[in-house]
Amino acid sequence: MESEKLVTSREDTRAEITMWSCETLNITDNSEDQHLCQDFHFVLSIFSLLYLIICFPIGLCYNGLLVLVNLYNKATMTMPDVYFVNMAIAGLIINALAPMYLLGLANTKWAIWNSNNEVYITLLILFNVSSLVTMYSTTLLSLDYYIERALPRTYMSSVYNTKHVCGFIWGGAMLTSFSSLLFYVCNHVSTKIIECSKMQNKEAADAIMVFIGYVVPAVAVLYALILILRIRKEATPLDQDTGRLDPSVHRLLIATVCTQFALWTPYYVTLLVSTFTYARGGAADENYIRILHFTMVLSKFLAFSSSFVMPLLYRYINKNFPNKLRRLLKKIHCGNQGCSHERTVVQQVMT
Repeated sequence: MESEKLVTSREDTRAEITMWSCETLNITDNSEDQHLCQDFHFVLSIFSLLYLIICFPIGLCYNGLLVLVNLYNKATMTMPDVYFVNMAIAGLIINALAPMYLLGLANTKWAIWNSNNEVYITLLILFNVSSLVTMYSTTLLSLDYYIERALPRTYMSSVYNTKHVCGFIWGGAMLTSFSSLLFYVCNHVSTKIIECSKMQNKEAADAIMVFIGYVVPAVAVLYALILILRIRKEATPLDQDTGRLDPSVHRLLIATVCTQFALWTPYYVTLLVSTFTYARGGAADENYIRILHFTMVLSKFLAFSSSFVMPLLYRYINKNFPNKLRRLLKKIHCGNQGCSHERTVVQQVMT
């Protein structure tokens, strides 16, 4: 009985991966369902093409540029810079996963490869880890910004401490995704099938991801924003402290929080709806399942788009980034010896 349950679970996983194919419908069926499925396929194909042509190269370029510029200018990095570098690294992973996801998993008409369980679970783990890093980096950026506003010279939110916090974020994200890893391992264990079948509960894993990956960060960010708004209304002698963060950081923080939650909320909401739908069991309406899956794919498009939207926000709101970029480009152009006009100026000063 337990082994039959395990086999059924594996079959459900394969069905979930390929259920978006219109081939499951009767070929002779010319009803509106067939046309609706084909229209959904066409819309997904257009979105995939636009993302691969526009969003993918932009995200890859700007995320890599954000990391390189800040690593070259380590001495001038601030606490928000460290968090944005962390989000950019996660963005690079999400951006790298996008082509594999869009060109496979039967999401488009031109799917060039079919994913098996191993590839699917591996992509899922990488996506979950990167999404957790993104959301918790945004959350801790909000909390540390409040600390820096309230106590600007305590070094509680210093660059040194923030780097260690970012390391803990990656470790915590990997531990949180351990349930998906168990699901992957149990699909390859030929012995102890009964024990593995008890751990194969995708709905429970998704519910954990919704709670830890969205609900907890949302509550923490809301609390941090309330504290920030409260302290901004209260004028204190510390407002004139030169050690405070640049005022543009506040605009960058608000833009980051609003953008991240606007792009990730649809994904977690549809994930929650899907979890309740499959947890109830029973035969669900086929049209409802297809529309739900179509909505999930679109919401994942929005989640993927965060990988190129965030570095653009950082580029255009952070006023220090252009100067850092110019220094890096000058370094690349002139090399370690420095440019000729700079050496001339230094020689004149020495004489």
